[in-house]
Amino acid sequence: MLETSKKLFERAQQFIPGGVNSPARAFKSVGGTPVFFEKAEGSLLTDVDGKEYIDYVGSWGPMILGHAYEPVIEAVRETAGRSTSFGAPTEVEVKMAELVRQMVPGVDKIRMVNSGTEACMSAIRVARGYTGRDKIIKFEGNYHGHGDSFLINAGSGALTLGQPSSPGVTKGTAQDTLTADFNDLNSVKQLLNEYEGEVAAIIVEPVAGNMGCIPPKKGFLPGLRELCDAHDVVLIFDEVMTGFRIAKGGAQQRYGVTADLVTYGKIIGAGLPVGAFGGRREVMDEVSPVGPVYQAGTLSGNPLAMAAGFALLSELNKNPRHYDELEEKTTYLFSGLKEVFEAHEVAASINRVGSMISVFFTGEEVIDFRTARSTDQRLFKRFFHEMLKNGVYLPPSPFESWFLANSHTELLLDDTIAAADTAIASALSE
Repeated sequence: MLETSKKLFERAQQFIPGGVNSPARAFKSVGGTPVFFEKAEGSLLTDVDGKEYIDYVGSWGPMILGHAYEPVIEAVRETAGRSTSFGAPTEVEVKMAELVRQMVPGVDKIRMVNSGTEACMSAIRVARGYTGRDKIIKFEGNYHGHGDSFLINAGSGALTLGQPSSPGVTKGTAQDTLTADFNDLNSVKQLLNEYEGEVAAIIVEPVAGNMGCIPPKKGFLPGLRELCDAHDVVLIFDEVMTGFRIAKGGAQQRYGVTADLVTYGKIIGAGLPVGAFGGRREVMDEVSPVGPVYQAGTLSGNPLAMAAGFALLSELNKNPRHYDELEEKTTYLFSGLKEVFEAHEVAASINRVGSMISVFFTGEEVIDFRTARSTDQRLFKRFFHEMLKNGVYLPPSPFESWFLANSHTELLLDDTIAAADTAIASALSE
């Protein structure tokens, strides 16, 4: 099992730090060898040894209609035949901006970039330029990419590796990043009062996905909006995961709260390397060449990524029933997993929002970074590998959300639930 993956991983470690090009792929928190994949279709992955897996990673979110979705593949083929890049404007960039404006409340203008990290870094710079202030507030366990400002009590890969911060982040940068507790408005109020007139922006994952899926408490997001208005602070929603996934208009539509700026990645390019940030006209007009805040990228608005993303978002915009079906499928999986863990008398807290879902092996309700850390990581590690043996590919960390696609059929969901039954029994017997 995984023989070819093991050989490839050994080769990779000689030339690539840790053998991977992103730490989240390294299997550090679960142990073992990362699986190398060769192809995918729908919700099935095939590894380099020819074994099939039911996929709940979905390239970390963008494959909402499944891998190798034909309209996306055809758009990439057709565009690549004309060139992979121009370094100059193209019509599809305009069409994409118009489509996002149509789908998302509060986005008057949008700038395409090359990753979610770049989008979040740029949004922070724009907020600072717009307000003339230096400090930002982020939330413990939220992850906004590997920009220096964000690697303070970060989630996701940094959390998995036991490195809430990172060497290389200067003391000055760290001093300008204030950390509050997710789902706790009082912690935000205290910081805003203590640093009155110094905070440029609050950046938040409206649904946390990088310490596992953690929904916002009722009133949390509206409360952030009110605090930002009261203190003249820019509210930034990091929708790299939630954008176009939990609703057509993302978290802003789902929760009825409009941010000043919103960031995207992954899904806006249907899985190709891409990101974007957008928001209110007066804030976005700070961005060069209109305003003084510099931001640029040779490959920004890459025609392949724009064509792929436009094909995917057009389908989601045209057929919002996809979201109803995803809700139904996620609820079905939730119910099945809940029955399995209850039958085995396993303490498990299962969180879900839309087509995002996470299993925490804890008897405590998971609402923030502290409660997320209460999960039994050793049990998750055993469960993960047993699921892998049974042909189910989960995110290789207890601190990542699972993602469903509309290509998950009822049969695949039933197979997943059956695999979980076998996997937890085996994990408990170890």
